[in-house]
Amino acid sequence: MESLEGRVALVTGGGRGIGRAIALALARAGAHVAVAARTVPEIEAVAAEVAALGRRTYFFPLDLSDREMVAAAPAKVAAALGTVEILVNNAGVDAAEPVHALTDATWDMVLAVNLTGPALLTRACLSGMYDRVWGRVINVSSVAGKIGLKYGSAYAASKHGLIGLTRSLALEGARKGVTANAICPSWTETQMMDDAVEQVALHTQRTEAEARKAILRGNPTGRAALPEEVADVAVLLAASPILTGQSIHVDGGEVMA
Repeated sequence: MESLEGRVALVTGGGRGIGRAIALALARAGAHVAVAARTVPEIEAVAAEVAALGRRTYFFPLDLSDREMVAAAPAKVAAALGTVEILVNNAGVDAAEPVHALTDATWDMVLAVNLTGPALLTRACLSGMYDRVWGRVINVSSVAGKIGLKYGSAYAASKHGLIGLTRSLALEGARKGVTANAICPSWTETQMMDDAVEQVALHTQRTEAEARKAILRGNPTGRAALPEEVADVAVLLAASPILTGQSIHVDGGEVMA
């Protein structure tokens, strides 16, 4: 494993949940961390936590569906901290619509944030990584990137695409010092899970406790992952020069493929 001391990381969707946990884990491992998301108070708070760990930090608003904001992001981080060396594409959105009722607006929104935005941001960061012959791209996909998702076709398609992007980049960057990997969580203790529990309870007349149990019924461990458990994998991938092209499940054995 390689040291991350002094490396510069950018984490999208860094204001809460998995993104926050990854930002703090990278800071503990020695990296300086930029955090970006649409909700400024949240990323400001995470940046303060990074600073409290003794690392340099920077926060800025970023909407991955806005191509101009995406294109400008690497230069902003470079001016504040240095060239992006570790890129964590974590920001994502979900939407529940059956295929026959899937709207153009839902499809375009989900693909823009979950796939096109990460692809364009990665492209914008690659020249700096290639120049240094060192870089790590970590894409937070999902087990829905490996299997179908009932009523979640846009989300599943975007996460499948993110894994395809990861594998292609791994091949291109292998002789240039750049690795690319995907993390595939299942249910994780985040706002997204809380929202899902609330919706299931609402539409099935169950209590939230019953809805949570139903959601987790298919998981061998019987529980959701913690954001910090996903973050541990991100640090491993950032530190490893040999792990590349992989999509690593953090799902308690829910999907074995």
